[in-house]
Amino acid sequence: QVKLVESGGGLVQAGDSLRLSCVASGRTFFAMGWFRQAPGKEREFVAAINWSGGSTSYTDSVKGRFTISRDNVLTPMYLQMNNLKPEDTAVYYCAGRLSGLPSTYPGSYDYWGQGTRVTVSS
Repeated sequence: QVKLVESGGGLVQAGDSLRLSCVASGRTFFAMGWFRQAPGKEREFVAAINWSGGSTSYTDSVKGRFTISRDNVLTPMYLQMNNLKPEDTAVYYCAGRLSGLPSTYPGSYDYWGQGTRVTVSS
């Protein structure tokens, strides 16, 4: 059974930090990504990373504040989120792609986690 399990969400104040984790089981993923969905909005791309962790990409609104990481296909993926803002409030989803390069498009990913909620108060 293929599973992606996120953890690390919570309620924090603006300016605080959180680290999200995503643990995959059942398959190895060539590329992985983080997406988020705020209430009443569509799911949006946050960050993506390739199999080795050597190639990453970010949406403009999180550049310089968030860092995606993974050591290899067998290790968890992380999203270090610093200087959090109220507009970062959302459910954050981990996604895995069995082949291909990291992508900003949700439809490119084959498996998804259930999400972890991040709430940032002002």
